[in-house]
Amino acid sequence: MGKITDLLFKDIHVEDGLSACINCGTCTAICPAAGFYHYSPREIVDTVQSKNELKIIDLLKSEQIWYCGECMSCKTRCPRNNTPGMIIIALRSLSQELGYFTESEKGRQQLAVKRIIGEAILNKGYCVHIDQIETGLHPEQGPVWDWFKENVEQVHERLGTAYKKNTAGVMRNIAQEDLDELDKIFEVTGAHDRFRKIEEFSKQKARDLRIEFDKGIDEYFLHVYQSNCGKHY
Repeated sequence: MGKITDLLFKDIHVEDGLSACINCGTCTAICPAAGFYHYSPREIVDTVQSKNELKIIDLLKSEQIWYCGECMSCKTRCPRNNTPGMIIIALRSLSQELGYFTESEKGRQQLAVKRIIGEAILNKGYCVHIDQIETGLHPEQGPVWDWFKENVEQVHERLGTAYKKNTAGVMRNIAQEDLDELDKIFEVTGAHDRFRKIEEFSKQKARDLRIEFDKGIDEYFLHVYQSNCGKHY
């Protein structure tokens, strides 16, 4: 095997998810994503099982590995006990680790996931915090959401939530000691290092594309967040 294939097969997700694919296509037949995208779990597993270095590198650069919704329906149907969804996790992880994710439109969107969800977890203790949702980035929320944001405290008071309160309940403030513990978990598990790599590789890609790169909702963020080539169906 080549160097990259070796790295892929060291991932516990591949070890647990790949038994012996017989190329039957049952995973693709049951896959919800395959009904919407040009996407085949069968082809991906077959490629990984082949251990063809060049084809695996192509996978790491591809759009396909970002289409999976990780519902794990594939696991429930495979006659050989494979789990393509877990193999996808390993491919995504390696793509981020080596920077190949910037070679695909959906892959580049990992920066948006990191900055919206990843940083919300660390700073707020929530995957998505209500204060982050603005109609500029989420136009589907409509004018009602603008009214809600203008009257957020009164609305939450009427709903009986614990919004921004240091008490138990929905949307409460998360204690700093808990946020510190989350930060430590991210450091120990390597998540902080992965976040740094996503930023570094994204910055390099922004430079190649001659798009301004900074922090938060910068020009490159908006580019990857809003881009859609229309060829994903």
